[in-house]
Amino acid sequence: MKRLRSAVRTTLICSLLAVLVLLTAGWSLGGSRDNVVVTYNTPQNWVNWGDVLREFSRETGITAPNDNKNSGQSLTALIAEKNSPLCDVVYLGIAFAPQAVKEGVLQSYMPPGFDDVEPALKDANGLYTTVHYGSVAILVNTEALGDRPMPQSWEDLLDPMYKGMIGMLDPTSAAIGYSVVVAVNEALGGTLEDFEPAFDYFRKLNENDVIYPKQTSTAKLMKGEIPILIDADFNGYGLKYEQFGPIEVVIPLEGSLKIPYVVGLVNGSPNEENGKRLLDFLFSAKGQELFAKGYVRPINPDVLTEEIESKFLPASDYERVFDVDYELMSKVQEGFNNKWLAEFGG
Repeated sequence: MKRLRSAVRTTLICSLLAVLVLLTAGWSLGGSRDNVVVTYNTPQNWVNWGDVLREFSRETGITAPNDNKNSGQSLTALIAEKNSPLCDVVYLGIAFAPQAVKEGVLQSYMPPGFDDVEPALKDANGLYTTVHYGSVAILVNTEALGDRPMPQSWEDLLDPMYKGMIGMLDPTSAAIGYSVVVAVNEALGGTLEDFEPAFDYFRKLNENDVIYPKQTSTAKLMKGEIPILIDADFNGYGLKYEQFGPIEVVIPLEGSLKIPYVVGLVNGSPNEENGKRLLDFLFSAKGQELFAKGYVRPINPDVLTEEIESKFLPASDYERVFDVDYELMSKVQEGFNNKWLAEFGG
């Protein structure tokens, strides 16, 4: 009997604690979340999302937790939750955005500055808008590299001296991973309708035992567990200047790819007004400045300071960074995923 009473007491305590947590986060017992905005794909250490959401909460009093999903996981979750959405605002690599539109998981909202965004970087009906962008780059932990030369090109990475040292996010799951493959493909003469140059390249590169994590792996780069990470330039700058890591950023000599990231209001958002307030903040001068401090190029270039600009590689390096037809990049992604999984697995 004592054991039964103890179990009941423990259950009641856990239930009360769960209710307290919900109330603290702004939920009411009736299911309302008036003081919360839920985001997907906003890791704290990614492009300064931690400071962005903290400042938004400070200014508005609205709780805005970070979320560690990547683009692919976020889209999968939105589709699964379509009939009963849990998320208000989603952040995606632009290649995932047209699919989100097709699946009907976004609703129209045009934040401040929408009209100034290039047509190729937004949905004409306001279903998504680019908030900032970066570039595919080779990030190198120079201490973990030892006495090996720092790779300067896609070709350099094929050298057996880098065996076991290279990583990049899973291209069938993460926007940056897919962007890396597109960057390689375009730089080596391929097109969005012909990925064979990239597949030929990765057949060779995989002989160096490349690893493909599904989650952001900058911490592993910082620790030297992955000495060479093919990723976004802004992640390298953040490690170098904010965490004082032995990190260098390289734009490959053959060329690379611009990586736009978009935000959108979720269709059926449970906290629609809070979601709109967050989107307004992301495109405000303050929001754009905070993203710039995460070393991405804000969609509003006027907020960039000379101090931040001085930390980027020279402009001549970025002349090798190109755009593609991002809508077509999205359309061919499923076929690419199937081919990748069939040849390399997941």
